[in-house]
Amino acid sequence: MEGNYYPLLKWILLAPLAGFVLNGLLGKKFLGDRAGGLLGALAIFISFVFAALSFSDLLNLPVENRLLRDTLYNWISAGSFSVDAALRFDPLSAVMALVVTGVSFLIHVYSIGYMKGDSGFNRYFAYLNLFVFFMLTLVLADNPLIMFVGWEGVGLCSFLLIGFWHEDPEKASAGKKAFITNRVGDAGFLLGLMLLFALLSMQGAVEMDFASLEKNASLLTSATVLGMAAPTLICLLLFFGATGKSAQFPLHVWLPDAMAGPTPVSALIHAATMVTAGVYMLARLHFLYELAPKALEVVMLTGCFTAFFAAVIAMLQKDIKKVLAYSTVSQLGYMFMAAGAGAFSASVFHLATHAFFKALLFLGAGSVIHGMSGEQDMFKMGGLKREMPFTFLLMAAGWLAIAGVPGLSGFYSKDLILEKVFEHGGIFVWGTGVLTAALTAFYTTRLVILTFLRDKRSRTHAHESPLLMTLPMAALGLLALAGGFLLKERLFIFLEPFAAHGAEHNPVAARLMMISVAAGFSGIAAAFLLTLPRTAAALKVALPRIHSLVCHKFYVDEIYISLIIKPLRFVSVKIMYQLVDAGLIDGLLVNGSANASYTAGKALARAQGGRLDIYALVFAIGVALMLYWII
Repeated sequence: MEGNYYPLLKWILLAPLAGFVLNGLLGKKFLGDRAGGLLGALAIFISFVFAALSFSDLLNLPVENRLLRDTLYNWISAGSFSVDAALRFDPLSAVMALVVTGVSFLIHVYSIGYMKGDSGFNRYFAYLNLFVFFMLTLVLADNPLIMFVGWEGVGLCSFLLIGFWHEDPEKASAGKKAFITNRVGDAGFLLGLMLLFALLSMQGAVEMDFASLEKNASLLTSATVLGMAAPTLICLLLFFGATGKSAQFPLHVWLPDAMAGPTPVSALIHAATMVTAGVYMLARLHFLYELAPKALEVVMLTGCFTAFFAAVIAMLQKDIKKVLAYSTVSQLGYMFMAAGAGAFSASVFHLATHAFFKALLFLGAGSVIHGMSGEQDMFKMGGLKREMPFTFLLMAAGWLAIAGVPGLSGFYSKDLILEKVFEHGGIFVWGTGVLTAALTAFYTTRLVILTFLRDKRSRTHAHESPLLMTLPMAALGLLALAGGFLLKERLFIFLEPFAAHGAEHNPVAARLMMISVAAGFSGIAAAFLLTLPRTAAALKVALPRIHSLVCHKFYVDEIYISLIIKPLRFVSVKIMYQLVDAGLIDGLLVNGSANASYTAGKALARAQGGRLDIYALVFAIGVALMLYWII
């Protein structure tokens, strides 16, 4: 099984691809909604089964040889440069494949109930299956070029799914914003890959699979580009790509707007899969980042700032999905903090636990929206604890998990990140992380209070969601409660060598944990106090500028519009289009030459009067001039 052929790997990919093809080609006319939904969910379940079988076979191998590969065919061959379309299943990709297929299956089942009656039902499941195919391509890729195919594929599918209801201009615009913002980051990712390949080729290293890259990475240590150490520049370019895909500052702006898509899409793309691609990429290329400590510092500081910045914005959001969107941005910042501290295994640990409780929270929000007939404003909710008791209990599980209550999944992964950051990053970054933990507990508690506990403010009678929606939530609820405890030791043992800075604790770990837990409970208590109507109104009056600044998300979108979009639009419309294209090219060169020919022809036409004596005179003059020239 070890080596170049392990046949089960391709089936992990082919099952969702088959689901996409069948739902896309047969559609509503031949399949219908029920068959289309079951087919989409079955495709992901089959993929999960093959991933689980591969995981079992991987465990049976010796620790030092835990690698399964399948070379499908030679993809690119140009001189000495050759790239295979090959798949890789090692501990890191195994964890990712199980998380992606497992959570995706639950979300597919949930979607059958949530999307019932939608005119694009089969198209939705086709897109969802295609997304999972590309995400699995990304995590199972054996080389960076195949990874980039999956990287771009999930970007395309996110555009299709975010703008799924494209008849609404706002939703179509959100899809375009996500697509364009990701392309900005992807330009840096592609430049980093090109530079990596070019420099290694110059050193005689032409094999580009991850194992060869890790073996040859030390060849880059003596190279410089533009006065900067090559590993540092490559890692910064790759990280810029990760800031787009994983919504880190300054390319975080697309993710909150992406809530325009169906809620199950938010749970899948913006909790468990696509947005974690940047974290996975850093863990996969850990051997490069270990050669670039300055790049790791940038990663950690960017993650630290993004985590705090997004948590502050989430505190005052009114839309239930926008709260969870900024929460996702913040939690991804935690993952990058861990990666920047060199604790890649802790980053992957939080990636897994976050997939459980954040997917649960998104699906719970979808259940609330479904029960409230499309309402998303939390200030128009309240009292849903009585009308939607099952949804409330499951949302409470996700709330307590992300708030870091001891024993639940978020507690283990978040505290480990803060511990590792304390070891590596010093007091400031750790303190910011602790403060962010308090803010996380605050805004999630505020969400639960406004939605379920406060007196009802809407006249709409809410109803509990069907079993097709609540059963997947229940499964995620169990993982949110117990997933951290079950994984906390086993994951780090399994993830070697990624666990180089893994689960071992320093002497002050207990004190750090107590401070973190205290911060979480302080955030919960503050939410119960500050969400009281009189207290909230008093704070708004006392701090109007700060309140306005946070409510308007620090005006980041407005700054981008003023400094980037409007100047680009001016250059594009006024200069490149009106002056250069319409004025110079079309006006002067194309239409100008045509008008000149037309005018000259019209002038010469006046000489064609039909009088033979004039024609003879002109002919004679012409002959005379020719003879004069010759003589």
